[in-house]
Amino acid sequence: MAAAGVAPLLPAVLPATAEAAPSGRPDFPLLRDGAAVEVFVDAADDPAVLRAAGDLQADVERVTGSRPHLRHTVPEKAALLVVVGTLGASPVVDRLVADRRLDVSGVKGRWEASVTQVVDRPLPGVDRALVIAGSDRRGTIYGVYDTSERIGVSPWYWWADVPVVHRDSVTVPAGPLKRYEPSVRYRGVFINDEQNLTTWSYRTQEPDKNIGPRTYERVFELLLRLKANYLWPAMHPYSDFFNKYRENPELADHYGIVVGSSHPEALLRNGVHEWEPWAQEHPNADGSLPVYDYTVNPSVISDYWRARARQNAAYESSWTLGMRGLHDTALETKYATTVAEKVAVMNDIVTDQRRILTEEVGTGAEPQIFIPYKEVLELYNAGVEVPEDVTLIWPDDNHGNMRQLPNEAERARSGGNGIYYHLSYWGRPRSYLWLDTTQLAKLWQELRRVHEHGVDRMWIFNVGDLKSIETGLSFAMDMAWDVDRWGADDVEDFLAEWYGRQFGRRHAPEIAAIRTEYYRLAAERRPEFIDRQMFSVVHHGDEAGRRLAAYDRLLERVRVLGAKLPEAYRDTYFELVEYPVHGAYLMNLKYYWADRNALAVRQGRGAGTNRFADLAEAAHADEAAITRRYNTEVAGGKWDGIVNPYPSQIPKAPGRPAVTRIARTETSGLGVACEGNETGTARPLSFSSFTRDRRFVDVFNTGFLAVDWTAEASRPWVRLSASGGSLTEQVRVWVEVDWTRVPEGTYEATVTVAGAGQRVEVPLRVVNAGERARDRARGFVEAHGYVSIDAVHTERRVARGGARWRTVRGLGRRTGAVEAVPSTAVPVTGDFAGRAPELRYRVRFTSAGSFPVTVFRLPSLDERGLRRVAVALDDQPATVLSGQAIATGNRGDAWARNVEEGVEKLTATVTVAAPGEHVLRVFMVDAAIAVDQIVVDTGGLPTTYLAPPESYHPRFNPDPGYAPGLDAPAR
Repeated sequence: MAAAGVAPLLPAVLPATAEAAPSGRPDFPLLRDGAAVEVFVDAADDPAVLRAAGDLQADVERVTGSRPHLRHTVPEKAALLVVVGTLGASPVVDRLVADRRLDVSGVKGRWEASVTQVVDRPLPGVDRALVIAGSDRRGTIYGVYDTSERIGVSPWYWWADVPVVHRDSVTVPAGPLKRYEPSVRYRGVFINDEQNLTTWSYRTQEPDKNIGPRTYERVFELLLRLKANYLWPAMHPYSDFFNKYRENPELADHYGIVVGSSHPEALLRNGVHEWEPWAQEHPNADGSLPVYDYTVNPSVISDYWRARARQNAAYESSWTLGMRGLHDTALETKYATTVAEKVAVMNDIVTDQRRILTEEVGTGAEPQIFIPYKEVLELYNAGVEVPEDVTLIWPDDNHGNMRQLPNEAERARSGGNGIYYHLSYWGRPRSYLWLDTTQLAKLWQELRRVHEHGVDRMWIFNVGDLKSIETGLSFAMDMAWDVDRWGADDVEDFLAEWYGRQFGRRHAPEIAAIRTEYYRLAAERRPEFIDRQMFSVVHHGDEAGRRLAAYDRLLERVRVLGAKLPEAYRDTYFELVEYPVHGAYLMNLKYYWADRNALAVRQGRGAGTNRFADLAEAAHADEAAITRRYNTEVAGGKWDGIVNPYPSQIPKAPGRPAVTRIARTETSGLGVACEGNETGTARPLSFSSFTRDRRFVDVFNTGFLAVDWTAEASRPWVRLSASGGSLTEQVRVWVEVDWTRVPEGTYEATVTVAGAGQRVEVPLRVVNAGERARDRARGFVEAHGYVSIDAVHTERRVARGGARWRTVRGLGRRTGAVEAVPSTAVPVTGDFAGRAPELRYRVRFTSAGSFPVTVFRLPSLDERGLRRVAVALDDQPATVLSGQAIATGNRGDAWARNVEEGVEKLTATVTVAAPGEHVLRVFMVDAAIAVDQIVVDTGGLPTTYLAPPESYHPRFNPDPGYAPGLDAPAR
């Protein structure tokens, strides 16, 4: 245990809604004289509680090697006893409460609350008991699993192979420990896009089924250990529908899991698998098959729904109302063509479904939910009448941006509000199913916004195939239980705590930092979204190469830390840390080398062209190899089929980029291309004493035979990383300026590259403002024809009208972003300087004129409102910038571009009357706007995917010169 740095989960790391009171009394041992303390649970308690008590048995044995006896009668004599029971269902627990021996204040009568407390002499013949009591059956179950976590059993012990460290002494604090009501009543997942999960399940769990009871047992247990209570089961053609096996709903009820169904699956019916057989069994009078259209076949469809309501009436279920087409398609209404007519049809559908539930299920038919997803949202906004006691489930845009949130009237409804949110997605404009790539800070930002708008009845997260989403799902469930536990500054603290539970506290901070950088790189572009020519390979020091160098450094950190872990943790580390980082790196790497290959063709390179092709192919082979390792070697092949970056039929999935090879020729020749130019050297290399950059010059062979070359600078203060040699392929020469030797002023210089009878001159433009100017600068300084600002680096922030800007660490493409809060603040539409919260940035311009200023805002939506921010320079009038507020679901439009890139670029014009210091001002117009970066183009800004590196600032960025990008063969 000491070698691994492992520590059990202590009360201090339970949610804020779990209150651990110091008692000053000795801890309760679960092991005595080498034998585990017996566990008592009344046989009359809920079957789900009895089953969870069995898991406690197993968990104690996992930790101690000794399995406690599970008993249903109180022993006549015992020094120690664990008592598990539900208030109102366990006479022993109820007696302790009545005798005021067990403190259930804040627990009794609440939803899923619990108390864990040591009671002395609780029963005749029992000296001391650890009592785990819940307000209801799931409250008791969560109390049981809290105890399991506290002794060192991770919720992911099975699904991520997290080792359980053996301990010879296991104790639980005397307490009381209270877990109060959750922030959100129903918290769960949608197993969707489950092709990989089905493949794995068929190969390793149930070879006669495509996800069946054995798999769902594992899913149910994981959900309960994560303190979730709700499931939308698998629905796609690859998977057997949930009710195909009657054991599935029976098991769910036995575990205490509420089962519902997704937006196209009304009243627990899986249209993908179930409608066609039903239609064949209920043909029309003329023998034709009925269609799934309520305007054509209402009675057949109504009977179809009724049969399932009757079949599942005895289980704790959630009932989805409304209707969409089969298999996640749009609603079909042959005899209703206008929006108004479709609204009337939807109202009839809901009325019919409510009647069915009343007649077949009765008062237990709750919760009932209505999901205005895609085209149904338009109908809802046009007047669909959803009964007051039905929960409205608001969907995101499938990419983590909430489309619409409830207004005041909707928040007042007795049914409340919920969300359907994607951590994984199959569909337009691109899918992301492979890795967990949604920044936790993004998840935190949207869920905070959701809760501030009164959405607290139900949170459902689409988790795809479940594996790879371990971290994101854990955070989502943590937020759902206690939305106030994590703040804008400490999302990374969650990572440190969570990874500390899996790997031990010693390594947790480093893993958290690795994961934060992994999420940041994914925020620039998800690895599933990578494509040809996304990132520039010629501008800003090779934008793509610098990004890959960041991945390379990150992977090296992963390897260094992995080598320090005990062998028992290697599989878990590969699953949770190494594979995501390495896989994302290789997906990006093969496209980088493919882009370099394509550029080499345009530049006329010889052997180097094929070298880049080889590197792209090697990266693809490496990616296939680590995926094969995951599926066939990790945990002894336990996860066979669970990971596949390319499941069939994924829209716009990246794959194996095409490369070009050229035939060998027995020739040689000299070629030169410098930074900022795809070919040649027309655009000079720009150097500033403020940024102190490095710039590159690519020297390459146009043939296959070795060529000798030399490079020489025209000024003594120009330094080169290489001055010549012999090359067969290519070499990247880095050019720098020795600022201690260059006089103040603006200078022209050249680097002359010669070889094979050719001479190529590379022009340099060097601006030295002097050390005094650098020291005196008070803000961001223009250089190279632009000013680039990380939005968190403000000179001043001004709060107004009860609203303000706050930093959300770990959000966006840099270290953090600024967000206008609270999300419920009223929009400001005028007198910005007097009424709107403001960000101020001091900027020193070296030129004058009218310049474009681009605000990089993080996408967010409001389909009943607007997404606006305003910018101004000094005291000039502010310009309001309007962002995309509506999710179209299309490819290639503004919304699609925003979700693919993770930012929306909004541009205005500011006028700089004269060079010198100015103040750039950003105002909130609409709340919950998040700003990541700001760029002013003063005439030298090339078109690139990312914003340029941040400009010089004496405090925030005193040494902005960037490191060289990736230019060595991949690992």
